[in-house]
Amino acid sequence: MKWILILLTGAAVATAAPVRPNILFALADDWSYGHASAYGCRWVKTPAFDRVAKEGILFTRAYTPNAKCAPSRAAILTGRNPWQLKAAGNHVPYFPPEFKTYAETLAGHGYFVGMTAKGWAPGVANDATGKPRQMCGRPFNKHAAPPPATGISRNDYAANFDDFLDAAPAGQPWCFWYGSTEPHRGYEYGSGAAKGGKNIADLDRVPGYWPDNEVVRNDILDYAFEVEHFDTHLGRMLASLEKRGQLDNTLVLVTADNGMPFPRAKGNTYEVSNHLPLAAMWKRGIRNPGRVVAEYVSFIDFAPTFIEVAGLKWEQTGMAPAAGRSLTDVFVAAKTNRDHVLVGRERNDIGRPRDEGYPVRGIVKNGMLYLHNFEPSRWPACNPETGYLDSDGSPTKTEVLKVRGRFWTSCYDKRPADELYDLRKDPDCLTNLAGQVDFRPFKRQLFDELKAQDDPRVLGTGRVFDEYPHAHESHRGFYERYMKGEKLKAGWVSETDFEK
Repeated sequence: MKWILILLTGAAVATAAPVRPNILFALADDWSYGHASAYGCRWVKTPAFDRVAKEGILFTRAYTPNAKCAPSRAAILTGRNPWQLKAAGNHVPYFPPEFKTYAETLAGHGYFVGMTAKGWAPGVANDATGKPRQMCGRPFNKHAAPPPATGISRNDYAANFDDFLDAAPAGQPWCFWYGSTEPHRGYEYGSGAAKGGKNIADLDRVPGYWPDNEVVRNDILDYAFEVEHFDTHLGRMLASLEKRGQLDNTLVLVTADNGMPFPRAKGNTYEVSNHLPLAAMWKRGIRNPGRVVAEYVSFIDFAPTFIEVAGLKWEQTGMAPAAGRSLTDVFVAAKTNRDHVLVGRERNDIGRPRDEGYPVRGIVKNGMLYLHNFEPSRWPACNPETGYLDSDGSPTKTEVLKVRGRFWTSCYDKRPADELYDLRKDPDCLTNLAGQVDFRPFKRQLFDELKAQDDPRVLGTGRVFDEYPHAHESHRGFYERYMKGEKLKAGWVSETDFEK
């Protein structure tokens, strides 16, 4: 921990003990890259996120390895890719007891650890004795407040954070997980314009995979309004830390679990799905604040970062070996050797025969995205007859299914085994270059790394992901039960989404 000692004291004094920082991890629910004013976005205002970026680091290439809540959060908590986490590589799983989280680890090494609202979810996480685990820390959820729109939670996240700070023992470092439930759906339609003062003309563009009309534009503004709600509570938390004199020695890391809850985004493996906002601030620990870092960063890097700044070595934690690497080198240097990230998915949601998933692995490198679809005969967003259930119900989804054409093809049609996109020219990932550009170097590196990580999908045993049971009884065998005429409702799609 010599680098911490240098940053906190200005000199390496062997006899001095480094002051372990507090950790505030702020996680929005379904927020895509670029949708913050720090990135130049005009239609969403995020002054708190902007402050973290200005007084710390703004990352421009941060990716989750899986763009769905449970597997993304599992990667954050463990430092391992979802395909290294057995059942936790799926959505709504039984979390394997063998995989310890950084929050559980810090709680056992002198940190006061807490959280509010959404932690690791959805799924079931019990220890080996069947007792529920506190995956992200002790819950603080007492306070509620009238929401600014009907789609927004009543959780008063910032007030719950104050309760946590009041409960933290004096002189003891703490770690807090702020798990907003925004901008997850549903939204109050028109709230962005009516209550957020937004105008559809403020949108510079609508992605090429959705119809550009008033309905879709309003849906995007409603999403933006909920992003701003997340940011408002973050701002209150920063102000509270400043008032208490704790901000300077608190590592604040702000991001989201996966991309926006729109067709082709959340749950997929494209740029809008896995590429996420990220900013970090730590006044006593980040050198040359105000930097913009273009290195590739993965969510599997977060747990190693938190463990290291807490003064621990990974070998002390009892956690399974991490695939990620600490970001502390980025904190002290403008340039590091981080030139790619891996992405993928397994079973995200229900709605395919035999509870099968849609396995994908990919690599982002040199501004290119290569994807390998292991089962191209399957529907990527689940089957049409059960409503494309791996795509949240929304006005935009309804418009895509109504207008059809190239929008339906981009969002819901079957896909080839190999996809290659130039993200610099085609961030919407609409022009597949796999038939024109040699993708074999990307595929070779991807599969070599997956083999080194013991990924069952490349070792010939990938079927195991389809066989892991759903943690929600109502999800098991959904497709077969629905097709037999059982009155089943997924709860997150519109009736018109089901194709007969």
